Amino acid sequence: MSVTPLQALPQDLLRQRSSTKWRSYGDDVIPMFVAETDFPLAPAITAALQRAVEIGDTGYTPPRPGIDLDFTAYAHRRWGWTIDPARVRWTGDVMMGVVEVLRAVTSPGDRVVVTPPVYPPFYDTVEEAGAVVERVPLVDDGERWSLDLGGIEDALASGARAVLLCNPHNPTGTVHTRDSLAALARLAQRYGASVVSDEIHAPLTHAPAVFTPFLDAGSEAAAVGYAVTSASKTYNLAGLKCAVIVTGAEETAQVVRALPWEVEWRAGLFGVIANRAAFAAESDPWLDSLLAALDENRRLLADLLAEHLPLARYRAPEAGFLAWVDVSAYGWGDNPAPFLRREAKVALHHGPLFGTEGIGHVRINVGCAPEVLREAIERVGALVPRP
Repeated sequence: MSVTPLQALPQDLLRQRSSTKWRSYGDDVIPMFVAETDFPLAPAITAALQRAVEIGDTGYTPPRPGIDLDFTAYAHRRWGWTIDPARVRWTGDVMMGVVEVLRAVTSPGDRVVVTPPVYPPFYDTVEEAGAVVERVPLVDDGERWSLDLGGIEDALASGARAVLLCNPHNPTGTVHTRDSLAALARLAQRYGASVVSDEIHAPLTHAPAVFTPFLDAGSEAAAVGYAVTSASKTYNLAGLKCAVIVTGAEETAQVVRALPWEVEWRAGLFGVIANRAAFAAESDPWLDSLLAALDENRRLLADLLAEHLPLARYRAPEAGFLAWVDVSAYGWGDNPAPFLRREAKVALHHGPLFGTEGIGHVRINVGCAPEVLREAIERVGALVPRP
């Protein structure tokens, strides 16, 4: 059965928003950098938040807010992943959760593997936890990106204590295969290391790709892994602080239970309310419509680049609404984003912030109306001299 794509809100309404996307630059700039989307909230989320405001439900998050049960049901419904609710905890956001878990499984000065090009806060998060970044870049075989399992093994064999995994991967949109995740888990177990998996983009996996939760990739993964995720990226809830930390074995669950009690208190009540509504079955039709819209846009971007920037290199992401595009052929410098913002009035994310592999790249947010995406690429394409 076909699904009607979700329609983005009109620009005049969006520019009334006060979030980072709409307050960083002037009204003459099309903002396509930060990971906020332009769609209306899922109706269940709007209703839940409106009800909370109506009754003044603005106090502290309760000791058992119920998100453990909601996320458990969501994971089983969407991915066939069975989770023990007793192994679901909560905190303010995914990066908070990652920092706290890394602090618990590493000692100051330990090395943590990251797989660039990767979400820029990964580097800061490792350092905030008191550890040291060890870069093991993704392998690009010309068709897709994948984990460099040989490079990761070398790092673990030489003493790295953890791997910070992005699953699905930001910015490439790669959905790591079950086999590669299982192999990573076996390596971590062999060398006594932990894997912390950021799975915030998981609900946005596009068919035919299939998302595999790291903890569900095998018994070794359940033994060594920690998953941290939230509804915030998919449902545009970044301003409402809530994330969950999930474990798959008693030993790792004990590590999370031993975290300072303040870790859970950092989850905001509105964040919990919104995340619970997002994870409810009544929000599934909204998500399916969103996926249909994003699928159209990731394909539209390929057509627009072919027409206006034919030298750009792009692979449609397997998950998410973030497109990783190599525009180095146009000579706009190592970091093209500032030039494009100044000359084309289009704000894109800075490629080199994702690692040296991002030199000459930009990340484009396609979570917008098709006509906005079209105008943005036309503006950039107008900078290219025509024969």
